[in-house]
Amino acid sequence: MNTSPHTTFRLGALLAASALVLAGCASTSTEPAADTDTATQAEAFAIEDAWVKAADSGMSAAFGELENASGEDIVVVAASSEVSPMIELHETVADDAGEMVMQEIDGGFVIPAEGTYLLEPGGNHIMLMGLEQPMLAGEEVTFTLTFADDSTAEFTAPVKDYSGANENYVGDDSDMDDMDDMDDSDMDESDDHEDHDH
Repeated sequence: MNTSPHTTFRLGALLAASALVLAGCASTSTEPAADTDTATQAEAFAIEDAWVKAADSGMSAAFGELENASGEDIVVVAASSEVSPMIELHETVADDAGEMVMQEIDGGFVIPAEGTYLLEPGGNHIMLMGLEQPMLAGEEVTFTLTFADDSTAEFTAPVKDYSGANENYVGDDSDMDDMDDMDDSDMDESDDHEDHDH
């Protein structure tokens, strides 16, 4: 008769322990799913064939092929470099008159999932403005890109001589002409200085 209470107690304890084990398993099963979202956009980013147009002063631009190794779109929202006090992400589009003009891109550079985004002369690019020192062919420039999740990535690009890719700026052309006049030593590339040189 004394064994029945002990058996009942042991059975109850066993059931309680089993419930705790099952509860523990249930709570840990969601942890791996949370960990899958810890990768930053910067960690999925790479760049190929990066380069910067040589310039004595005024303005220049950086180009290359932006790559995204992740399964989600990543977005470059800003760029910075010690060589330029003002850098913008630019797109080149046709205006109402059919002329190709440059403007700051709305929303940044969207690099598609497992895809690429091309920055090239005459197309989209990273615009450097207000250059106070020459950027000579053979030098290197380091950039920091900021992504939509506030993560950052650095890359270094060589400076190369390049002539071509004339576009106008959306807005007041006289402002751009004034900035071009800063680059007097590069006036042999007269075609490049009509409105905007990059």
